[in-house]
Amino acid sequence: MKTEERLRRVTLGSRETHNDTIYLAEFDPGWALDFAKLKREISGALGEKVLLLEHVGSTSIQGLAAKPIIDLLLMVEDSRIEQDYVPPLENIGYVLRIRETDWHEHRLLKTPQPFGNLHVFSRGCEEVERMILFRDWLEANPEDRILYEKEKRRLAAKKWKYTQEYADAKSEIVTKIMECATQNQT
Repeated sequence: MKTEERLRRVTLGSRETHNDTIYLAEFDPGWALDFAKLKREISGALGEKVLLLEHVGSTSIQGLAAKPIIDLLLMVEDSRIEQDYVPPLENIGYVLRIRETDWHEHRLLKTPQPFGNLHVFSRGCEEVERMILFRDWLEANPEDRILYEKEKRRLAAKKWKYTQEYADAKSEIVTKIMECATQNQT
């Protein structure tokens, strides 16, 4: 399915076009502080509904250049039951933007300052483990981190209509790294 068609199907509200290259910032140790702030807000809003809340994505990996947007991974009991977590998050300025019922029942909320993407999954979802494994593998394996960053920079230099197209273009290198990480899991 084409990116535009998929975005039309899963996006709530207007779809934002990018029509430019992707900006990658050099690693910023302040990203960990941004995550800590967002984690406090989310935990305060949701309390015990938070089963897991992790900093994931490139901003969570020491030394890796990244789009300066904090990716957070939230596991709740059942991401399909949006009334359990969306209204409390909306009360603190978060906005539900993506509802992917055909991909792990994934929900994505945009955070207020600092900018972030809150990825919501259900208890037991395999994507939770995959995202954490990818982060931990890149953190512990500088060769793959360098390989990943090199590919990110190559792709970021291209113009993309949607930022999602850039994310999708990284799939090949992510798959390659995940195969290695999975084979070497202890």
